[in-house]
Parts: sequence; structure tokens; C-alpha cells
Amino acid sequence: MEVQDQESLGRWDGLGSRDASSRNEAMENICQEIMRKVEDIKPIPPSPALLPSATGSPPNCDLNDILAHLLMLSKRCPFEDVKEQCVRLLQAVQDLGIRIPRPLGNGPSRFIPEKEILKVSKVDARTQSIFEDAFAALGRLDNISLVMGFHPQYLESFLRTQHYLLQMDGPLSLHYRHYIGIMAAARHQCSYLVNLHVNDFLQVGGNPKWLKGLDEAPQKLQQLGELNKILAHRPWLLTKEHMERLLKAEEHSWSLAELIHAVVLLTHYHSLASFTFGCGITPEIHCDGGHTFRPPSLSQFCVCDIANGNGHVNHHDDPLGNQEMCGEVEVLMERMKQLQECRDDEEASQEEMATRFEREKTESMLVVTAEEEECVPSRDISRHFEDPSYGYKDFSRRGEHVPTFRVQDYSWEDHGFSLVNRLYPDVGQMLDEKFQMAYNLTYNTMATHKDVDTSMLRRAIWNYIHCMFGIRYDDYDYGEINQLLDRSFKIYIKTMVCSPEKTTKRMYESFWRQFQHSEKVHVNLLLMEARMQAELLYALRAITRYMT
Repeated sequence: MEVQDQESLGRWDGLGSRDASSRNEAMENICQEIMRKVEDIKPIPPSPALLPSATGSPPNCDLNDILAHLLMLSKRCPFEDVKEQCVRLLQAVQDLGIRIPRPLGNGPSRFIPEKEILKVSKVDARTQSIFEDAFAALGRLDNISLVMGFHPQYLESFLRTQHYLLQMDGPLSLHYRHYIGIMAAARHQCSYLVNLHVNDFLQVGGNPKWLKGLDEAPQKLQQLGELNKILAHRPWLLTKEHMERLLKAEEHSWSLAELIHAVVLLTHYHSLASFTFGCGITPEIHCDGGHTFRPPSLSQFCVCDIANGNGHVNHHDDPLGNQEMCGEVEVLMERMKQLQECRDDEEASQEEMATRFEREKTESMLVVTAEEEECVPSRDISRHFEDPSYGYKDFSRRGEHVPTFRVQDYSWEDHGFSLVNRLYPDVGQMLDEKFQMAYNLTYNTMATHKDVDTSMLRRAIWNYIHCMFGIRYDDYDYGEINQLLDRSFKIYIKTMVCSPEKTTKRMYESFWRQFQHSEKVHVNLLLMEARMQAELLYALRAITRYMT
């Protein structure tokens, strides 16, 4: 849980200062406050009768929340002096007989070794600076930012955009923004994002009653439920009538500016849920599931470690695994070279290009997202949205036909960008920079190979995702996709984009086995931004049709 009485502790804001003396002063105040609370509590004797409950959380919840927050700072604060002081303070509390928490799991991701994530900021001054800014703004450095830290240029753009959407001037009130974030993340059962925004919602003065369920929220937000549902799972079904019902409601109607803000937030959090599951992001240390007050087992190796993948060697460190997959990268590079030569030699007719798109769209429906049964959302998550059984469905199921969305008729660059910028100034520009950053990001490397032009591969990934949503680029040869993306990669892409809650570590490990984790995170950024743009295109086109 988030610290409940952050107001009385000055919301710990001083710890985010770039001035060391200000941080030190804030830390002293926090130390005094905690010691006052500790003195009010008798030490907990190590009696069997007073062992922690099944959740591993003893009494004294108020102090426990503060200690969990301290634990998070001791592990995640980008300022070394604060980390060290938090470690000392936790030790001092423990020496007084109070049980202190310890982290669960192994770092920010279940898929990527913690040491690999945390070393990024130690060697890259720019990443460290971005982390410090993020910490100053939010009072935390979340696991998503730590994993995105592999790509500081993108992270900077992402954080700037998210900060503007949630905290700067805009059509919607602050608590509405966080509640819409909760609604969007809940559609994909993303408890990580739901928990973060429940805390933020309460911090900005949101009504706790709304968190009991969507039916307890204002009618205006309830009306957004249908749009949230369709956007998340079947955006091609959106029509101008959906927008009209929100904009022309007799009571509780939305303004155009409010609706644009809501649409951007919904698409942002649907796609961020994809990234969260696609990178195996773990709960924040100070949130539920991120820490425990149980003492460690005698072997120092508990079930949670096994569940988090601590019990086996990561495939990237396995020389035999690398031998097995030897040549994967070279084969891909050779195919890129051959495709480039074919492009130079001959150009397919428009009819052939259209046929290849339809074939790829049809084939994408045959890609199975996951072997498991349907995920049933817990009551805790599903209360934030309606119709839990509504999910992704392929275009052609039960004979349903969806006309192809031609980018030449409605594109982000020529239509969506200007509509967003007109109704929610500056956001169109920020989104555009973020899309461009993810799409154009390259280090000209593939695994161990340098000076490689990866633009063909990046375009294939982006266009495959849009193809799954029925979106077609007239000037792209969709025959390239099958040459560049193998079946295991397609399964990962489709699962992460369409049913992210079903993404597994095995899926993550089964594609591009010779590539670096940073390259797989880059893939996840591409998938996230391509998905967001696809959803936005359908929503903005429906709004444009309503306006004309």
C-alpha cells in the first residue's frame, strides 16, 4: 500500500530535491516521525501466537505502510544518500524489535535479470538524470521506468507525455484522469497499473466510494465504459454513434475536449498494460505483492523465488542455448538483404499488394494467442469495468466482416494529429514525438552485429500490428512480414497486443533467443506505440465523422 499519511510527512517531497542538504533535512524529519510511531508500539515478541497472518502482514498497518515505503526508497531511490539513510533507518527500527518488510521477487521484471536493469543508470548519466527527474515528480521510480531505462531517449518522451496527461492543465480533473487509468488497465486485468492509480486517485482527493466499483462512480464515467470496452478489444467496431451518445447525453454529457483527453488516456493505459505484461513487470516494492513481513525461510529460497524465475538459468546466459540458436540473427539479416534486392529489382502491382495484405490479415487471425484457458478477472479488478467476458475477437469470427482501414484515407499524420492538437493543445505534438521515437529508435545493431540498418524489420513489426487491427498501408508489401517475423514472434506479438494478460515468460524467451534484453524491450516499445496509434486512429476517425 502507498503511505497513508503522506500529508503529515510532507509527502516525502524533500527526498526528490537535487540539493543534498534539502534531502538530508527531509530524511531527518521522516526519521523523527517514524521513531515517534515506533515508541508508541511495544516490541513484537517472537511468539508463535503473534506470527504474521497468511498475508505476511502484522498489525500496526499505518507504520507498516511507512516501512514498506522506506524499503522501496532503500532499493529504488536514484539518490545514493537517501538509499543509504533508508537502509540505516530500517535497521534501527528492526533493532528496536519491530519487524521490517523485505522485498518479494527479483527486481522490476520477471523476465529480465535485475542486475541488467539496474546497471543501466550506473553507466549512463542521461538515464540517471531522467530517473532523478521522474523521482522528483512522482516520489517514486516505478518498475516500468526502470525497464524503459534501456532506452533513455524514449523514456524521456514517454515520461513527459504521461506527466502532461496526468498532472498538467487539461480538460479533465485530476481524479477523473486516474480513474480513467484504472478503468483502462482493468480491462486487461493489469493489477500493477490499477494499484498504482488507485493510490494516485486517492492522493489527489478522489472519492474512495468510486473504488467499490464502476457502478459507484458518477454516471458520466459509467457512460465511458462502452467506449473503454470496444477500444480495448475490438476498436474496428467504433462508430460516430458511440461518440454521439457521449457528446449528446441529456445529462452528464462530455465536451469534445474532455472526450479527446479521455480517449488518449484510455489508449495510453491499454497499450501500457501490454508493455507491463510483455516485459513481465512485477509489483512495486511498496505495493501489495511487492513485499512481505514474513521472515525469510531458513534456506533463503522460497516459493516466490521459483515463481519469479530465480530457480533456473536465464536463456541469455546459457551457452548451449546460444549454440542451438546459432545463425538465427544471420538468417534474419540475409532475408533483409534479399528483400531489399527484390525491392530494387521489381515492384508489385497495387492489386498484388492488396492481395498480400488481405492474406496477411487472414493469416494473423490463425495465430493463437495462448494455450491456456480464458483468464477470469478477479472481482477486485473486474469491478472497475462492465462485461468481463468481452474480449479480443478476430475480424472474421462468425462471418463478421470488417472493411479494411486504409491509412491513405485517415492517418495519424494528416488527420489524427491535428484533431488532438486542436482540442487538447500540445498533446498531439507529444504523442507524435513518442510515436516517432519508438518507430525510428535504432542503435544500428542486431544482437552482436553492428552497423545494421534495422528499418525494414521495425517497419514489418509496426505494420504487422496495424494489420491485425485491419489497418493497411497502400505502399507496403505485406509479403515481407512472413519473411521477417517467425511464428513464435507472431504469437508473442499477438498475445501482447490483443490479450496481454496471457503473456508468459516462455513466450518472451521463445522469440529472438540470441538478442539482448534491451532489444526485446525495444520490441515491446514498438508494440505498445503501434497498438496505441491503431486504437487512436479508430477513435479519432469516429469523432471526426461525428463532427462532419
